[in-house]
Amino acid sequence: MSFFERYLTLWVALCIVVGIALGHFFPGVFHGIGTAEVAHVNLPVAILIWLMIIPMLIKVDFAALGRVREHWRGIGVTLFINWAVKPFSMAALGWLFIGYLFKPYLPADQINSYIAGLILLAAAPCTAMVFVWSNLSDGEPDFTLTQVALNDSIMVFAFAPIVGLLLGISAITVPWETLLISVGLYIVVPVILAQIVRTMSLSRDGPAGLKKLLARLQPVSLIALLSTLVLLFGFQGEQIIAQPLIIALLAVPILIQVYFNSGLAYLLNRVTGEAHCVAAPSALIGASNFFELAVAAAISLFGFSSGAALATVVGVLIEVPVMLSVVKIVNASKGWYESGAAVQRSGKVFTRVR
Repeated sequence: MSFFERYLTLWVALCIVVGIALGHFFPGVFHGIGTAEVAHVNLPVAILIWLMIIPMLIKVDFAALGRVREHWRGIGVTLFINWAVKPFSMAALGWLFIGYLFKPYLPADQINSYIAGLILLAAAPCTAMVFVWSNLSDGEPDFTLTQVALNDSIMVFAFAPIVGLLLGISAITVPWETLLISVGLYIVVPVILAQIVRTMSLSRDGPAGLKKLLARLQPVSLIALLSTLVLLFGFQGEQIIAQPLIIALLAVPILIQVYFNSGLAYLLNRVTGEAHCVAAPSALIGASNFFELAVAAAISLFGFSSGAALATVVGVLIEVPVMLSVVKIVNASKGWYESGAAVQRSGKVFTRVR
């Protein structure tokens, strides 16, 4: 992991302090930024989000979709977790903790907005950081690349319907026009631009040139993320100072859903007999969230000062330490995992075929 990635939680914490301070001393500047909108899309944030997302999507090789059948069990488990379990489990946890257990301790006018932010956070699987998690767990790189390419393809079509469905079930008004604009602006357009840049780089400089380009763009992506967080906390500062427990309370359902979904994916892969080098990244992809997209969508749908935006930022705050703990768990349990009867039978069949 790069220096910025390893200490992402620290940088986010610093952004909280800087954002709150700037918002307190320069409220006029933040008000001006907040009003710079076209069709409910904040232009400064849109630029920052593109700088965040496009470098990550350049890593994705959609040609990997041709290798889906090579790891069909792991692919099937991960798709099930990402699209049939995670968004719905997060919505249920949001209703339970934010809408019921923690409701007396949270601002009454933001309850639905917090739940909406949690839903947005879980509605799309992570695109970039999973390559780091997979590498740290000795994951099969071809499986990770194939899974990410497949998830990104599904996300173009599934993100808006899933978010709309769960927000509707939660009795939260769905601004469909803004939601569809967000999908186009923060998913479809970045995917197209990223693939154009990827193709041009490969044709001109080959794989080595693409690797150098990604190395140069990675700091840009993280700086854009941190700049967005400073803006968010500039708007959220007064609410956080008034009720500092908000961040801790919002973290509870996020933590539970990460460990629940990663554990379920890990166990399902073991039951189906998938190799550990596939099960590990499958568990990590199943648990992690595309928080950059969640932040962008929350701002577009509900605004800078909304509870939804704050909830997605809490996801950024705890992403690295929580996912590193999942990496440690899957690495430490490799012996237990490979002792499973289904895994052993699968390994013997694979050996005979070879």
